[in-house]
Amino acid sequence: MTRVYTYFMNEQFRVAQKVGLMFRPETEIPEDIEGWAISQLHADSPALGISTKFGKIKPWPQSMQPNLDDRARLWRLYRENKKKERERKDGQELASAKQANRQNNLMREKDEMKFAHRNVYGKDQIRMRLMSFWANHFTIGNTFDNESLIGHAMEEAILANLNSSFSEMLYKVTTHPGMLTYLDNIWSAGEESKHTINCRKKVDCQAGLNDNLGRELLELHTVSPKAGYSETDIRQTAKVLAGWGINFDASIEKLKKNGGTTNHWDMYKTRYAEPGNKTVLGKVIGVDRGGLRQLTDHLASNEYTIMHLSEKLCQHFVSDNPQKKDIDYIANSWRLSKGDLDQIHSAVIDRAINSKDDKFQWPMNWLFQVIRLSDATFFKGWQDVYNHDNNLMDVKKIFKELGQSFWSTRQPDGYSSNKEEWLSGEMFERRLRFSDVIYSVGRTKISPEKIMDRIGANMTTRNLVESAGGTRRVRFIALMCSPELMGLKSV
Repeated sequence: MTRVYTYFMNEQFRVAQKVGLMFRPETEIPEDIEGWAISQLHADSPALGISTKFGKIKPWPQSMQPNLDDRARLWRLYRENKKKERERKDGQELASAKQANRQNNLMREKDEMKFAHRNVYGKDQIRMRLMSFWANHFTIGNTFDNESLIGHAMEEAILANLNSSFSEMLYKVTTHPGMLTYLDNIWSAGEESKHTINCRKKVDCQAGLNDNLGRELLELHTVSPKAGYSETDIRQTAKVLAGWGINFDASIEKLKKNGGTTNHWDMYKTRYAEPGNKTVLGKVIGVDRGGLRQLTDHLASNEYTIMHLSEKLCQHFVSDNPQKKDIDYIANSWRLSKGDLDQIHSAVIDRAINSKDDKFQWPMNWLFQVIRLSDATFFKGWQDVYNHDNNLMDVKKIFKELGQSFWSTRQPDGYSSNKEEWLSGEMFERRLRFSDVIYSVGRTKISPEKIMDRIGANMTTRNLVESAGGTRRVRFIALMCSPELMGLKSV
């Protein structure tokens, strides 16, 4: 006989599902959920993880978090060793090249594992969710061996600027070598630049303006097509961007010669720059490197940017079908604070709490929430990054199988927050398989019944789990793939 319950997911877990990653078993549940959520915006954000399979939670080693200079050095070494591999060197030299690349240049594997660990073991769950939102908004896909830069951009351009202004974050992401490489700006030269003029005199020299980043800066990152910008605006934006960035394999000597600095994040090649003022959406933009800051400040404060991003934030955190009143609430906060991200994010939290609408969870967020709720161990420890012999899959393969990874080769518009994109039979079957594997290899310590009691699962979810019957494993899968745990109404 099916029992009847009157439970509903309690407020703490409802909010943590919408804007966070759920509470781990050892975490004390806050009574004041709104106060807790707002405090999370300034929570300490150490990179936490595990060193070995089923190891204790502790800070990530600094040796596995190289700065941009070290990444550039490792990238050049990687390219040198790949060249040796292509030349098919014999014997020990080839083996040495492959081993060097395997041991020293797995930045994607390290960064992706660090990202997974932070989301599973971190205490700053709302900051992690915000970092993921903005990392998706400012998509940097894997092109030209660019994957070694993605994690750095997420940590240093986005996470490090969550408490600044949108204008500051926009500028830092736009000038990051990962973005400049991904959208081909490192090769872009103004049509009247010294480099292009000199190139025209040579037989086999090609140079010109690339508008990829300029187009995405307007279309996706700021004002959106609703602003009615023209192709001329796109070209003018590209001219402002001309000269920014350099190929990551550039030597120290080449960096100094081209940009007068060894800092990849501040590389502006004056020989590639378009001379003269430019005009974008009616705003006159000055010459030289300062012009880009003028442009990003102008775009960040544009009314179309405010409305475009307020709606996007609302759809991701508040409701699958955002209401105008909620979008306007966030937009008003944006205007009053002049783009202060603390105020904007606080407004998002307010709307998420006050809106009782559904918010379907991305596969990535759902996965982290399942692991945190069940206290499972699903990701390898950092000491196992080179170990392919245990039962835990590589992080890269996990996200690939999940169908969502910030390190994949993907389109600049990122992953959709529209639930219809993730409701196919195939996507649901993936969640079933992941729940099964998490239970089977993750040593889940919390029973489905205890999890339901802790979160205050609703009647429909409890009946669904009970009707699944069978083993604890079957009930676990039923719970984790229930509508309620995916962010859908089920009462």
